Amino acid sequence: MLVKGAFEKAKLYLESRSRESAQTIKTGPCITISRETGAGADIVSEFLAEYLQKFNDSPVKWTIFYKNLIEIVINDHNLPAAIKDLMQEKKYSHINNFVNELLAGSPGHYTLEHKTAETILRLAGMGNVIIVGRGSSIITSKLPNCFHVRLIAPVEKRIQHVQEVYGISTKSEALDFLKHEDEARAKYIKTQFHKDITDSQLYHMILNTGTLSYKVSAEIIGDTVLKLFK
Repeated sequence: MLVKGAFEKAKLYLESRSRESAQTIKTGPCITISRETGAGADIVSEFLAEYLQKFNDSPVKWTIFYKNLIEIVINDHNLPAAIKDLMQEKKYSHINNFVNELLAGSPGHYTLEHKTAETILRLAGMGNVIIVGRGSSIITSKLPNCFHVRLIAPVEKRIQHVQEVYGISTKSEALDFLKHEDEARAKYIKTQFHKDITDSQLYHMILNTGTLSYKVSAEIIGDTVLKLFK
């Protein structure tokens, strides 16, 4: 069966898990990926899932949770679809949270992030998942089946990547995009978890995709996970 959409793949993953008893399927590994903007986490994740699937004898396929994670959170907690836009906004004002809950009747960001953490922990506990971003390395830090990776790359390499992926025409625009996204992610981690996203102690492995190809990076991660989680 050919499944094109990331959300459809995620749904199939959850359906396959629900069909099988927890007693018949061992919990597989969970890989979390933190990244600098433009370091190629999207491509590395695809290569990694394909690589690990070659060695997978479980009926549960390796599945990536990245941009589709928001939809899974919404489904998990029966949230209104309009919440998706709210979750994509990086606003962390206590006043905004209060107004959202009291006047608009929608969950504030801290409530949403709590629900997101619950979903991430559920997915990580199932295993055979690659979770990108959303502080997943911190949320799952105490789970024994999790392996945490951060991807970095030189600015020029990242500029080239975002220009190709997002169709940004000039280098200056691409650089502004990188700075904005990296600052937003750093603020998110600092605000929600009181951590520094660049702290190497949060990760088992840091890879430079400027000196390693995306495919080689994926295979290094995959080989390490296969050795650690026999």
